[in-house]
Amino acid sequence: MYKKFFGLQENPFNVNPDPRYLYLTPNTQEALACLTYGIETRKGFILLTGEVGTGKTTLINKLLEWLHKEGVFTAFVFNPRLSVSQFLEFMMADFGIPCESQHKGQMLLKLNQWLLDRYQAGERAVLVVDEAQNLSPQMLEEIRLLTNLETSTEKLLQIVLAGQPELEQKLKEPQLRQLRQRITLRAKTRQLTLEETQGYIEERLRIAGAEDPYIFSPEAVATVHRYARGIPRVTNLLCEHALVNAFACERKPVPSEIVEEVARDFDLDVVDPLARIPSPQGILGRPAEAGANGDQPPLIESLLQAINTLVDRLNQAEAHTAVHAEPDTEHKT
Repeated sequence: MYKKFFGLQENPFNVNPDPRYLYLTPNTQEALACLTYGIETRKGFILLTGEVGTGKTTLINKLLEWLHKEGVFTAFVFNPRLSVSQFLEFMMADFGIPCESQHKGQMLLKLNQWLLDRYQAGERAVLVVDEAQNLSPQMLEEIRLLTNLETSTEKLLQIVLAGQPELEQKLKEPQLRQLRQRITLRAKTRQLTLEETQGYIEERLRIAGAEDPYIFSPEAVATVHRYARGIPRVTNLLCEHALVNAFACERKPVPSEIVEEVARDFDLDVVDPLARIPSPQGILGRPAEAGANGDQPPLIESLLQAINTLVDRLNQAEAHTAVHAEPDTEHKT
């Protein structure tokens, strides 16, 4: 709806991890270089960690895009809540390995032979596991054992584990020390600085076809950075809703007060976007606390309220546009 008003070809702040919109800060370039180097040199295990919303999945999608162009065989497991047999079945299906048997031993034999064939043909295979902080210690140990598929000189399977900082904490547990010792390279995604936030916003607008890169005022960009704390996902959220609100008010460029209004709608003026939300089990196995009324946690409740507010404003904007589009007529009695 706002694309024509701001001279855009597409929505620049969608939250889906589109690799076209990957903004290469020095840190992001370093992380991507670490991943590609580890795969090219067959290092075995590579770890990618970062806070929620800092672009890990977008970076992984960029890596997968590069791997596909290089002709590398890949398997991408994005749902870690699988049993061992389900995990192996999903991985082999994604690699394109036919296997009629559902027995673990038969699947591993089939996988080993397939990897040997790829190695002898000068080809590579990479397994990428996202949201790895949710893997059980048993599943992490099973993944570690996959690196035993090797020749006398090189690993047959390269593995990238991507997850939140909790993954690093989990790997410090004594029962996972063998896996921890096998991780040869570590990469991290980090929050954006103020200057990087400005570049991030301008780059996304450029890719979306913006005729004018200064759709947001400098004060608005600073306000976005203050509330988003440099987290790309929250930056997208603030910018997307700010564009809608600015369109409804017919304001160009987007002023800081509109960003302030959106931040209040999402309670970002009182809730730190970096604050950890307890898991369903809570701390030390206790249930996570609900909201004041015993229902949703405060942050989730505020997000739902903000979505309702956005829908109302979109309806108001449509009505406003319709009124201005109609010719003036005299009221008849």
